[in-house]
Amino acid sequence: MERRDKVNYYLDIAETVSKRSTCLRRIYGAVIVNNDEIIATGYVGAPRGRANCSDLNYCIRTKLSVPRGERYELCRSVHAEANAIISAPREKMLGSTLYLVGFEMPDMTYIQNANSCSMCKRMIINAGIESVVIRDSKEDYRIIEVNDWIENDESLDGVRGY
Repeated sequence: MERRDKVNYYLDIAETVSKRSTCLRRIYGAVIVNNDEIIATGYVGAPRGRANCSDLNYCIRTKLSVPRGERYELCRSVHAEANAIISAPREKMLGSTLYLVGFEMPDMTYIQNANSCSMCKRMIINAGIESVVIRDSKEDYRIIEVNDWIENDESLDGVRGY
């Protein structure tokens, strides 16, 4: 048996974590790693004590035909990245890597061109995470340097040149 490379090892763990997700549209798992130590994990789910979409058997964003990437404030869930960040002490996240895996439901196919939403990007930046590794297939992934999100501030799109 061939030994799994370290990046895919952590992505495999994030994939396993994603299976705890309670979203009916898309499930994600996140693992924060620093110095080869898992700092925290997170998956998509409603805040503690609130009913999950999987319990309610409906997604309000699906009911309202909200497209991907829009109107996240309507979502009942906390994103995987946010749940992982909430669970970790900041000093352990400084310089860390966040591994992220997402699936489309119900067929469990990898999300094409997956990325963190703008709110999660802001949290990742403030947490001091250095890079984000996103799985595209069982073997393929992309590495995003968080500094790129700082230098190429998408929140300024359309307002530059004021």
